[in-house]
Amino acid sequence: MNTHAFWISAIALSLAACGKQETTEPQPLENDQAAVEEVQPTQSKFDESFVAHMHEHAAKLDELMFALADEDLMGAATPAYWLSQHEAVEGVPEEWQDYITGMRNAAYEVETATDLDSARAAAEGISAQCQGCHTAAGVTALE
Repeated sequence: MNTHAFWISAIALSLAACGKQETTEPQPLENDQAAVEEVQPTQSKFDESFVAHMHEHAAKLDELMFALADEDLMGAATPAYWLSQHEAVEGVPEEWQDYITGMRNAAYEVETATDLDSARAAAEGISAQCQGCHTAAGVTALE
């Protein structure tokens, strides 16, 4: 047998052997199964109405930012007005009140802005207040 035929046969046999190997699913260890059973779903520390209200804040801020991106100063004024004037939700801890006041003040600046640059700067102020409050609340993702 020449070496060329030998190597082709060897490679073909190797590939055929690899193709016949069965894969097995890893089985969880007993301790892993116990750990899975002990994991409880985490519950939000905020009630549903509070979370819904915060989602409404986010929706209004999105509307405002999209309007500014479209260079629509009047379109940004409507959600800015809502953010500056809407009724507060129950259950906001006292230590977060400064963020709410800052958010309302920045929203009022957007609402009363006479040019896009000042409206955009004020809108960034809204975002900064929201992020500060989320950090203080320990919120790292939308709940």
